[in-house]
Order: sequence, then C-alpha cells, then structure tokens
Amino acid sequence: MNPTISDTLVSVPLTDISTAYIADSDQFIADKVFPIVNVDAQSALYFQYNKGDFFRVEVRERAPATESAGSGFDVSQSPVYYCRIYAVHKDLDDQTRRGAMSQFNLERASTLWVSQQLLLQRERVWANAYFRTGVWATDMAGVSGTPSGLQFKQWNDAASTPIEDITGAIITMAETTGYKPNTLVLSPRVLLALSNHPEIIDRVKYTQKAIITADILAALFGVDRIVTPWGIINSAAKGATDAFAFIYGKHALLVHSAPNPDLMMPSAGYIFAWTGYAGTGAYGNRVSSFRIEARKSDRIEGEMAYDARIISSDLGIFFNNAVA
Repeated sequence: MNPTISDTLVSVPLTDISTAYIADSDQFIADKVFPIVNVDAQSALYFQYNKGDFFRVEVRERAPATESAGSGFDVSQSPVYYCRIYAVHKDLDDQTRRGAMSQFNLERASTLWVSQQLLLQRERVWANAYFRTGVWATDMAGVSGTPSGLQFKQWNDAASTPIEDITGAIITMAETTGYKPNTLVLSPRVLLALSNHPEIIDRVKYTQKAIITADILAALFGVDRIVTPWGIINSAAKGATDAFAFIYGKHALLVHSAPNPDLMMPSAGYIFAWTGYAGTGAYGNRVSSFRIEARKSDRIEGEMAYDARIISSDLGIFFNNAVA
C-alpha cells in the first residue's frame, strides 16, 4: 500500500511518547490480559485449531514391520480479524502557543491527552468484547438470594462462598477443555469485596500479612495472576455535570490466556494490533502532527488500530454482577 500524505506526517518522537504512556498506564488492562498479536495486514484470516484433536489419543501399539498410527488435527481458516482505526485530535492554536513556556511541553501534553483518549476507547472496546454476558461459553449470575443452576451468591454477602465458586469454575474449565484458567479479572468493587470477605480473611489470617493483596488472592484461588482495571469514564456530555463510573462495573472474568502471542497456543482471546499501518508503535498506535492553516493551529492527531477477538469461548467464564 502506498503511503498517504498523512502517513508522511507521522511524528516518531510523539508516537514514542504515546507508546511509553500506553505501556506505563497501570489502570488500563486491554493490553495485559490477552497477548497482542502484531499483524501487517488490517484484515486477514487466522487459523483456529480443533481443540478435541489435541486430546484424542491416536497412539497405537506398533506391530513389527508396520507403519505408526497416523492422524493429525484440523485447522479452520474461517475466522477473520479486522483492525478498526480509532482516532482523535487536539488542536494547538497559535495564540496559546505564543503564551506557552515551551512548545514541546504543549505537544507532549496534547500527545498524552490524545493517548489517554485512545486508551479509554480501547478499554470500552475490550469490555464490550469480553467483559459481559453472552460471549463466553459459561455465564455465572450473582444473586442476593439462594442460588441455583449457574448462579452464585454475590460476594459482598458474608454468607457467600467465593473460594468455592472460583475454584469450582477452575476445575470445570480444566476438565472440559484440558486447559486450566490462569488469569482472573476483577473489577475494583469485586476486588474490594473479596479482600474483605470473612471466608478469605479466615483462610489466610495465620499465614499472610494483614492486607490481602491481589497476589495473595491469586495464590488462594490457584491462578497465576489477578488483573484489576481501574479506568473510569465520564459519560456526561461536555458542559454537563460530570458522571464518573468504573468502565468494568461489578463483574469478574476467569480465562485461560496464552503466555505468548502464538496462534498455535490456545487462548480465550487475542488482541490483533495493526503494526503494518505506516509509522505505528507496538500497539497499532501512531501520532501525527500537521498544520491547519485555516484554523491558525497545529493539530496533534492520535490513532490506534486493533481488533479484540474471542478465540476460544469455552476458555472463559464470566461472573455477572459478582457483587450487588
């Protein structure tokens, strides 16, 4: 693909600032739960393997002077990823620049603002793709009353049993898929409820320090890590009273996530980042800087190109309304 005019205006220094900011933003998780697969093409087919073929035993005893048992695994090429481009800009007018102490500080501040906007949008895309009912093979529903079926008593209730609920889900996934979940995503309110739950406090009070951390909870539940998204969003229109709320609500998600971006490895999800987009960073992000003479302004424009895909829906269990 030939470069466009906007491609030639991509700023490597500003893109580097954006990339560093994205990597260091601890309150966002969209790049921390599932591996990022860097792709050259905006859209393409990707391989999906038949999980059952990897656990069906095809080995047979070999008789003298005979061939070994032959078999294999099927590959589907029907899934398609498509990296949408999300973009936003901030204009720096000449009058503001004239009164600024440092031109570079204005550009840096604008780059950080643009990057923050892109991260907020990516979190919303991630939450809509993964952190809701109807997308995973198993949805568990938190209830205040007596649970039945695929329900559990909400974990803010002292009479609930979060350890049994989560470890039971781990066993279920391991037995039905062959892969043990290794990552638990807890929204902040769910993390708070679990950290103060009497069942958990009683289990660790003689072996751990007074403050129950995410690492302690991970060891207790038997997962490699717990990830908590702290990102908030203001849903109010500009000029209206601010309305802040956590992006991830009051839910939890248990998944098996591949440790590395390898499409041969099973994973509940992958993030496809279009790094083939001219001048992009590791997250499919780039920042351009160019003049808008009619506005007597310089424009700082940020873009991010990616797709959040569920690869194996049975490698995720969603706990809806985990707390009231």
